Amino acid sequence: MGGLPQLRLEAVCDVNVSLARPRTAQLTATFLLLGLTAFGGPIAHLAYFRSALVARRRWLDDAELARIIALCQVLPGPTSSQVAYAIGLQRGGVIGGLATWSAFTAPSALLMLLLAFGLGHLGLGEFGQGLIHGLKLAAVAIVAQAVLVMADGLARGWRAAGIALICAIITGVAPSGLSQLAALVVGALAGVMALTPSLAASIEPAPTRAHRRRAALSGLAMLLLLLIALTPLGGFAGAFYRSGALVFGGGHVVLPLLRDAIVVPGWVGEEVFLSGYGAAQAMPGPLFSFAAYLGVLSSDGPGGVMGAAVAILAISAPGLLAVTAALPFWNQIMGDRRIGAAVAGLNAAVVGILATAFALVVLPAGVATPGDGLAALVAIGALVAGRAPPLVIVVLLGLLA
Repeated sequence: MGGLPQLRLEAVCDVNVSLARPRTAQLTATFLLLGLTAFGGPIAHLAYFRSALVARRRWLDDAELARIIALCQVLPGPTSSQVAYAIGLQRGGVIGGLATWSAFTAPSALLMLLLAFGLGHLGLGEFGQGLIHGLKLAAVAIVAQAVLVMADGLARGWRAAGIALICAIITGVAPSGLSQLAALVVGALAGVMALTPSLAASIEPAPTRAHRRRAALSGLAMLLLLLIALTPLGGFAGAFYRSGALVFGGGHVVLPLLRDAIVVPGWVGEEVFLSGYGAAQAMPGPLFSFAAYLGVLSSDGPGGVMGAAVAILAISAPGLLAVTAALPFWNQIMGDRRIGAAVAGLNAAVVGILATAFALVVLPAGVATPGDGLAALVAIGALVAGRAPPLVIVVLLGLLA
């Protein structure tokens, strides 16, 4: 159609760069490092993923990462953990997915386990508080860089940029998991209507093999069977499983769900619950690791290390099963040109959602003074212009704040 901007594959990834095919062990080691260093919550985690996997190692391109993020946004569960699992799943099957998810989750789960046993300390003193503040500043710089780079790649052109802006407004006016889901739906529909099929036709789907289809169907069946089985039975594992199955829009949504499931029955006191949740904000890795803390201290269930393990597995299982069930079909439908246009719209929506989260969550949490703002700007410049490694920014700001 005349007058429509031509969105080629270069608009969503650099076709001149040959993407590497990492081994599962390489992915696992990288996600273990991310689990140790990715502070700032789920949105910041996605920025760290982009820095490590797209910008530095070139194991993915922005388009593939955005498609995975979009899928995980519309499924129940913690987005960043699901993205880690999905990337491993694509590269190494279910074993690869479990390896990357475990590596990303283990550091924060262990820290929360130690905290529950009384080996961690909430009162970190002046140095500890300064360290946490520096890590929040680092998250500001890293998320800002991700928004800028992803906007250039995934929301290029006035139509795609307009979709990103509309989705940013939707999530900004009423921040919630439902508004994020609404923004993704709007982005997909707008992509079909405004970008047209030809604009995304060059985006090729990842191959779908028969065993992956069987794994997807098995995952869906397990999700439904476990949900049906655990809901009437209730109990310790059921409480965590149902909480994980109802989370949309990121890990923070789990707070009211877990409170209703764990505090209201009296398994954990309100003060203990809120203290652990506050400590979880300062931990690297996924917020769902808070479940390990509750698993240790809950008066229901096995308690101790076993309670922590059951809680983590139960709360994570719905999201991982949902990704296992959906990812192969998500890739398969990429062959449809209109679906490709919808995905281009989803990519732009992801940029809008990230921008809103940066403005409303990450920036206010990290920048409290003009000096903080200056430090964040310098860090952003070092990342964007100087190509400084994110880990260097994290260490420097953490020590200097």
